[in-house]
Amino acid sequence: MKRILIIEDDTEIAMIERDYLLVNDFEAKIAKTGNEGIQAALAEQYDLILLDLMLPGADGFSVCRKLRETLDIPIIMVTAKQEDIDMIRGLGLGADDYITKPFSPNVLVAHVKANLSQYQRLKNNIHRNMSEICVGDICIQEGSRRVFVRDREIEVKNKEYELLLFLVTNIDLVFSKEMLYERIWGFNALGDNATVAVHINRLREKIEDDPANPKYIQTVWGAGYRFNIY
Repeated sequence: MKRILIIEDDTEIAMIERDYLLVNDFEAKIAKTGNEGIQAALAEQYDLILLDLMLPGADGFSVCRKLRETLDIPIIMVTAKQEDIDMIRGLGLGADDYITKPFSPNVLVAHVKANLSQYQRLKNNIHRNMSEICVGDICIQEGSRRVFVRDREIEVKNKEYELLLFLVTNIDLVFSKEMLYERIWGFNALGDNATVAVHINRLREKIEDDPANPKYIQTVWGAGYRFNIY
């Protein structure tokens, strides 16, 4: 049974999330503050974290930053804020996905299942394949999930790694934002194109000499993105 940690200060919302997770055969625990959530996440083993953005004490951004120092499990931010800057900041700190309030509990459960499924597939692939893929200045060591650019290791978050690996192994093919969301995040109709764009921009900042004029991850206007061998 997969274990989910809910970090949410609104008791009613937390109980709804927990009840729907229990109905779908998950085990769920609730933490009501950011600091309590950090302590619970580091003290016990969980498979995924639902993290509210607006928390008393340490907010969701601080909690995400702290947890990413040691944990690589999926983190889904749950927020009432809909500003792009908040979503971008959350994803930049290592959140894998986000959902805005109000939301359907069934949609929330779908996000949880999709992120868990993708995470499990990634772990399985790591154990199966210990090869190294090198394209231009970029080398990806699949076994250790390490990425090097010009022999210098760069830090990549979970979804950044999955997205880069997928693009590198499908060189010169064009993928729409919807296709990438379905492939990397695991479902389609619930997708948010902004999530893909944020992760593309984050990767460009890390692997490109000039992120404003990328030579690797190129935009094909009106169609999507492709990984180019220049």
